[in-house]
Amino acid sequence: MAAPAVRQRSSSSRTARVVLAVLAAVAFAGFFALGTWQVERRAWKLDLIARVDQRVHAPATAAPRQAEWPTISAANDEYRHLRVTGTFLHDKETLVQASTRLGAGFWVLTPLKAADGTVVLVNRGFVPPEARERAARTAPEPQGETTVAGLLRLSEPKGGFLRKNDPAADRWFSRDVQAIAAARGLGNVAPYFIDAEAAQATQPTATADTPAWPAGGLTVIAFPNSHAVYAFTWYGLALMVLGAAWFVWRDEKRRARQPGAPG
Repeated sequence: MAAPAVRQRSSSSRTARVVLAVLAAVAFAGFFALGTWQVERRAWKLDLIARVDQRVHAPATAAPRQAEWPTISAANDEYRHLRVTGTFLHDKETLVQASTRLGAGFWVLTPLKAADGTVVLVNRGFVPPEARERAARTAPEPQGETTVAGLLRLSEPKGGFLRKNDPAADRWFSRDVQAIAAARGLGNVAPYFIDAEAAQATQPTATADTPAWPAGGLTVIAFPNSHAVYAFTWYGLALMVLGAAWFVWRDEKRRARQPGAPG
């Protein structure tokens, strides 16, 4: 009766080792694949940062024409350094809630109408709550034909974090170009907006006590790049699986060599 029991225990032990080996192989392959994916993502992110840096510091070029609007994308166009000429429609400006290094307040988005009838929203810069009304700003508003230089930014639909835009109440939490254009009755509006450079909002009348609002040039360009940490984490877990599998294999081999042990 003892021999069948020993064989049964031996068979169960082999089955358990096979199952553990398969699980270890699957876990190792999964962790290794995730680590490799993070390495590839890191290379993509570094390339993106390099391309954006090149766009930001390149000389300003003419804004895309209307025929080019359908081809504009984040990968190829965001943060391009542009210049555009037109007339500001100050009576149709929109205030979008903002949090900047200057504090909490609003972005001032003003339509700029070009000679061909097309319109692009220009983020002229930041204003604090006390300067939200146009009459409360000390800097004169640009009048007549004006040339603006700045960075191309894509529309921000669906509102801000946990907050939805409310056009009916004129409450805006994100720079949703299409929604703002509809609320202001604007047509032929570009599918992007332009973050104006600091020079566009800085006027000779500005002083330390009475800054010229809106304050431009506050675009934050930051791309989180923790892919190396994630890669090391996944590869580390893969090595831990290998280490654990080796310890289990060594222990099973030692037990198999003991006299009377099932094997």
